[in-house]
Amino acid sequence: MDAELRRLSELPMPGGAYIAEYVWIDGAGKLRAKARTLYKKFEVATDFPHWNYDGSSTGQAPGEDSEVILYPHAVYADPFRGSPNVIVMCDQNTPQGTPLPSNSRHDCAKVIEKSMEMGLEPWFGIEQEYFLVDRKTGKPAGFPMHGNPDPQGPYYCGIGANHLFGRDVVDAHYRACLYAGIKISGINAEVAPGQWEFQVGPAIGMEGGDQVWMARFLLERIAEMSGYIVNYDPKPVKGDWNGSGAHTNFSTKPMREEGGFESHIIPALERLGKKHFEHIKAYGTGNEERLTGKHETASMDVFKWGTAD
Repeated sequence: MDAELRRLSELPMPGGAYIAEYVWIDGAGKLRAKARTLYKKFEVATDFPHWNYDGSSTGQAPGEDSEVILYPHAVYADPFRGSPNVIVMCDQNTPQGTPLPSNSRHDCAKVIEKSMEMGLEPWFGIEQEYFLVDRKTGKPAGFPMHGNPDPQGPYYCGIGANHLFGRDVVDAHYRACLYAGIKISGINAEVAPGQWEFQVGPAIGMEGGDQVWMARFLLERIAEMSGYIVNYDPKPVKGDWNGSGAHTNFSTKPMREEGGFESHIIPALERLGKKHFEHIKAYGTGNEERLTGKHETASMDVFKWGTAD
């Protein structure tokens, strides 16, 4: 950052003012954000004021009725602007209070609330893989302008300038997540050049989804500073290269207790198998290119489960 820009960005905040960056998911499943000035402090996220935006510019409303209302649900310390500024994770609703079709958080929260009332206490651990793509070349970091790098093998959890690319972004993201209050539990280089992973969890209930989305927001903001694009596509590099997923570890309290494997985990897996294809359809587009049975995946056409498989 230019020295003068840095000086201006570090000016003290006057009169108890602080900045709240509101973050939401748009109609294409991408992140958006806008900032506002606040003076009053709030103890919980849902006490933060609602805000609005133009949904016709995010694929979420028609031009003749474009107002969308943001409802805050989770608040994090802002690693970019520093204390006392915050980042607020929101969902999207009509002015009448109806969740938008793209607001899957609303229904998820209902399910989680019911599960907590039943004493299930669901835990989530989410492993988010991604590629850092060089904005100038359009290729993952470490890929030459022409041709391909050395085959997969030395990159996973590797070290060295000939194998690892983008570590400065990854480490900055790790620390930013910890500062923000996200339950990030680790990072590692993945199987292809320029491919990395971060893990969030164990997180209880709605923490899991909210914190993964906020971790993605922080990652994309940090990558923006370094000229990288973050790519989560299932198979961004065709050929003999691994794709990316968001592996989800899940358990309920009965699953974690003694005897839970036989009495709760196996029955849950058997139920999942009965709706496998329905679930696959809900997991987004492009998975047919990744879930082929190759490159450390199972085929999406077959439901499988196993111990350490």
